[in-house]
Amino acid sequence: MVKKKVPYCKNCGAQVSEDATYCPNCGVAIRGTSKPTLTVASWGERFVAWIIDMIILGIFLAPIKIVYALFKLPNLWLPILPFPFSWIPFVEFGFNNVIYFLYWMFMEGTYGQSIGKMVMKLKVTRLNGQPIDIGYAAIESFGKAFLLPLDCIIGWLMNTNKNQRLFNALSETVVIKQSQ
Repeated sequence: MVKKKVPYCKNCGAQVSEDATYCPNCGVAIRGTSKPTLTVASWGERFVAWIIDMIILGIFLAPIKIVYALFKLPNLWLPILPFPFSWIPFVEFGFNNVIYFLYWMFMEGTYGQSIGKMVMKLKVTRLNGQPIDIGYAAIESFGKAFLLPLDCIIGWLMNTNKNQRLFNALSETVVIKQSQ
């Protein structure tokens, strides 16, 4: 497995080539030793972190589902969107998805990591390596919570060297390996 090292401009966060003297985006001078290098997380590492998160969220949501079933309460797990929109492939807007979205938005917007990413020693950052805030996390988490298959497929088709999902690219974020 080859680790990808991607240099970025400290001023604007644009990707720069290894031998660049100036940033092609903003024109700021690039010094060879000052370019931050981020080690991009692999799709496999990200998938394992996602599985860990889904197990944790499943453990959290299971008792709620059991209580609703035992007391025959109205089903929260029906899609939130009305029927005409529920046929759209790769799109799911149910109660679980709202919980997933809130979890990832809070954890990644506050700590830069979900619990799964903490276990895998991964972190979500801006393209220049700076921490993300709730706003970036909301955009980045939307695709993961509601449109994951489509989000990943388009990300793979974009084929960037940053292993970004579509909503990572839209939010200008990248998942990196945490420095030890």
